[in-house]
Amino acid sequence: MAKIKVEKFLQSELNKKKALLFVLIDSEVSNLESSKKLAREVEKIGASAILVGGSSANDQIEMSQVVKSIKKEINIPIILFPGNVTGVVPDADGILFSSLMNSENPYFITQAQALGAPSVLKFGLEPLPTAYLVIGDGTSAWFVGSARGIPFEKPKIAAAYALAAKFLGMRFVYLEAGSGAKSSVTPEMVKTVKQVFDGFLIVGGGIKDEKTAKSLVDAGANALVIGTFLEKGGSLKKLEEITKIINKK
Repeated sequence: MAKIKVEKFLQSELNKKKALLFVLIDSEVSNLESSKKLAREVEKIGASAILVGGSSANDQIEMSQVVKSIKKEINIPIILFPGNVTGVVPDADGILFSSLMNSENPYFITQAQALGAPSVLKFGLEPLPTAYLVIGDGTSAWFVGSARGIPFEKPKIAAAYALAAKFLGMRFVYLEAGSGAKSSVTPEMVKTVKQVFDGFLIVGGGIKDEKTAKSLVDAGANALVIGTFLEKGGSLKKLEEITKIINKK
């Protein structure tokens, strides 16, 4: 199957929907069959993309198998969401080519990117230039990425990073509360970021219900990422209700 032009596709989806749903599949948590089944089901209920990866995913062969098998099952794009260079594998359509801008370790800001870039080119992945910002602390993304977590109640700090990302030419910003976060990014933070960043704003972590999802979309989020909710037994019916609310213009 030919690769999808991811950024064009996402923009065309945004012309039809208020916001998009991205479902995150962690290749270390889901087995091959359950990943394929989940991908088919979430495409049916209106997800616009599947993210494959996670902050601690390090089995490259396993991840590659998951991507390859899901690709045969769905028509929506598969976007890699790498926590390290081990997250760059073939057969996906694109990659969140992201810099963890608030990391205290330069490896996650530019070094991993330099190491991973040749593989992105070799595998023909479409790079989506992304500023990845970890909000809060105590999560895998915060720990693994040595992030200096932006406090939930300091939206102007997140906005300053997003503005820097814009000036650096990044077209995507991802506000990440982290896998299994106790709370989600606040609507106030989303709104404050959106005032200075007119690109594609992704929000993830701690989104478990329609009310939270709607408040984030109303504040300006262009896409919501849901993963842990499903891993921990969240129902597809509930996800469908969330999708309907955020998709509706």
